[in-house]
Amino acid sequence: MKLFPNRLSRRSMMQGVGLATGAGLLPAAAQGKPRALALIGDRYHNPDYIRVSLDRVFGDVGVPIDYTIEYRALSAAMLKPYQLLLILRDGMVWPSGYLGPDAYNYESNLENEEDFPKPKPETWITPEQGAAIRDFVQNGGGFYALHNASHISLSSKDYRAVMGGAYVGHPPLRPFQVRATANPHPITAGLKPFIVNDEQHYVDHDGDPRHVILESENLDGLTYLKLGTRSPAGWAHDFGKGRVVFTAVGHTNHALWNPQHVELQKRAVRWLLRQI
Repeated sequence: MKLFPNRLSRRSMMQGVGLATGAGLLPAAAQGKPRALALIGDRYHNPDYIRVSLDRVFGDVGVPIDYTIEYRALSAAMLKPYQLLLILRDGMVWPSGYLGPDAYNYESNLENEEDFPKPKPETWITPEQGAAIRDFVQNGGGFYALHNASHISLSSKDYRAVMGGAYVGHPPLRPFQVRATANPHPITAGLKPFIVNDEQHYVDHDGDPRHVILESENLDGLTYLKLGTRSPAGWAHDFGKGRVVFTAVGHTNHALWNPQHVELQKRAVRWLLRQI
């Protein structure tokens, strides 16, 4: 698999997105087969573990997937060859740098600390990119938002309208249970509850409560802020002619590869592509 380069022409993009079977490979969409594009990786989430995890899911469902870390290239033109967009990254970039991927608090022992300004994040999604995602789904595309992709909703009204909710926060890594809600859905039919040691993301859901198909709960009674032990952990809904799925688990490889979670992800992909 290839990641997109930092600067893209239309020609180089189309040559670079294919699986590594030769330059200029026609997209699967041109052959009547669905294809997915995944925008992955950020300061706190290494794209390599995400790619390794998703390769297993998409390999099992037989859907080719192309990966990119280049958020700046996301556009209507880039999305055109695809039937499914997947995002697992947050809404922040750090142009002034940072101490390390897990350095949430700025603490430095550098002698010349004054030469290193405190890192300050900026949002990356533009109004044009939010509109491109909205139009892609509205016109029939599938959108799978995983884990911290809910954070992007905080900086784009169009994105939030499509995704259907927004990130609130999370405690440190800890065990919690994920289970299907009482709302029936093909993605969660017969799904058994499972335990992961992951970031328990607390999220706001903006849509119809009947669309919430998963919830998380810390069975040890640990809370977060004043939000209790539970949170919505996934939903699925139609948006225009397209479909949207959000699932909150995904900070670690072992959480993404929990057998029940792998099955859930495969069903989500199939549902988004109207295969179930």
